[in-house]
Amino acid sequence: MSVARETIVEVRRSRRRKSTVSAYRDGERTVVAIPARFTRAQEREWVQRMLDRLADSERRRRPSDDELERRAAELSEKYLDGRAHPTSVRWSGNQDRRWGSCTLIDGTIRISTRVRGMPPWVLDYVLLHELAHLLHAGHGPGFWKLLEAYPRTDRARGFLEGVSFARDAGHEDPDHEDPAHEDPDHEGEDSGDDAVPDGRALT
Repeated sequence: MSVARETIVEVRRSRRRKSTVSAYRDGERTVVAIPARFTRAQEREWVQRMLDRLADSERRRRPSDDELERRAAELSEKYLDGRAHPTSVRWSGNQDRRWGSCTLIDGTIRISTRVRGMPPWVLDYVLLHELAHLLHAGHGPGFWKLLEAYPRTDRARGFLEGVSFARDAGHEDPDHEDPAHEDPDHEGEDSGDDAVPDGRALT
């Protein structure tokens, strides 16, 4: 094992693994699984590539407040014709039963820190949901009409409902991270993809 970028890297070679490379966090370690046939040069190349991929994925899944605000502006422009203008967009750690909230009186949006680490398209949905409330206060037909332009609305709602169900059933794993995965023999392909009361409706 070796140390890289403040994490211990463990390389696992497998004879059953023919072409794919994967990487995931395991506590303080980063495990990179590669085919046994790889040369040392290929190992070094793919370990670094997968470390960079994981770091980029983690950064995108855990944006700062400033990045969150910029993303909200991008989503408003793309899906709401730029009509939603929040005064601020911030993470919030005190929303136990909500994924996000919008305060109409001052135009502020708060997103639960529990959304951090979820797929980017889920975060986008939560942001859009709250942005839409700046234009439509309730959850009537007019509100949902605003969200029709976002192609992953139904999928994101299902994802959030599943997370809520797992938590209520006592099976939530807040530290779970999806692994990075690549096929060196098909480098042109990318498998990555790319409120809100909890489990019910966003507010």
